[in-house]
Amino acid sequence: MIAGVGTAMGPGMGPLMSGPGWMPAAAPTLARLLAWHPQPIPIFPAGCLLAGALYFYAARRLRRRGDAWPPGRTLAFLAGLGVIAEVTGTGIGGYSMEMLSVHMVQHMALSMLAPPLLLLGAPITLTLRTLHPATHGRRGPRELLVQALHSKVARILTHPAFTLPLFITSLYGVYFTPLFALLMHSWWEHDLMLAHFLTVGLLFFYPLLGVDPGPRHAQPVLGILELFAGMPFHAFFGIAIMMSTGLITPVFAHPPPTWPITALSDQNTAGAITWAFAELPTLLILLALAVQWRRADTRDATRHDSNADRDHDAELHAYNAYLAGLAGLGRTP
Repeated sequence: MIAGVGTAMGPGMGPLMSGPGWMPAAAPTLARLLAWHPQPIPIFPAGCLLAGALYFYAARRLRRRGDAWPPGRTLAFLAGLGVIAEVTGTGIGGYSMEMLSVHMVQHMALSMLAPPLLLLGAPITLTLRTLHPATHGRRGPRELLVQALHSKVARILTHPAFTLPLFITSLYGVYFTPLFALLMHSWWEHDLMLAHFLTVGLLFFYPLLGVDPGPRHAQPVLGILELFAGMPFHAFFGIAIMMSTGLITPVFAHPPPTWPITALSDQNTAGAITWAFAELPTLLILLALAVQWRRADTRDATRHDSNADRDHDAELHAYNAYLAGLAGLGRTP
């Protein structure tokens, strides 16, 4: 069993987690799932605190310099950190070691919900605006970051031929192979798996949203197509689990006998959660892409109007002359 900590008390609930491996001692309820209880290795809650502090520091530096930073960006980034902290720093973390359904909530939140929110916060743009350019032709942190964003490795990591297969195999390659049981062997390996889910989600949505600078930004229409290219595989995975008559992994084969669940019923619930969970992130991303599409059209219209004012509608006059010429050719015997 997984090495962990001892008993934790939920307010008014009695022992919540007990025994070796920080295993749940009581059947899950909503209050027990949401009770604050960091994992034995609280890497993610600590990382969220650090990331939030750095983000606030960078935004404050911009404001002191007289530069504006949209509050919506800050809200989106903090919401993404909140999602991560909620699924790794509460009872969800403990129950995810005993129930596939709770584990799937954790997985979906880290790979489908937190990444778009974090990316909408534009942390790379904030970093680039905060860092000062190096002087005298030197290469400082800002220059190194720009170089990394436009490197060959970054182009490969953000290409759909890499991100889409990675997104798909992160489901099928983990849960339908012995790899999942291996990654559930200890907290370190479990956290490594969670970090993998988060990283895959960031890589998949980063070029689609196109908020931060990078080697490749999908046009809104192409972004929508790429998004929907991966969703059928995600839905089929959830349906396959939901309709399975056998266990896909032995990890959750023996839930505590006093809990009102069976391994197969919980697995079916996990499939339903996986199938339905993509709706909210997909809606969020489609909304973001629609806003970007509208802004791009507005910028193009503004640029066209500016050019027309500057050259006195030279393009329009040239087009009218072209049409007049065609009409003249049409009247020629």
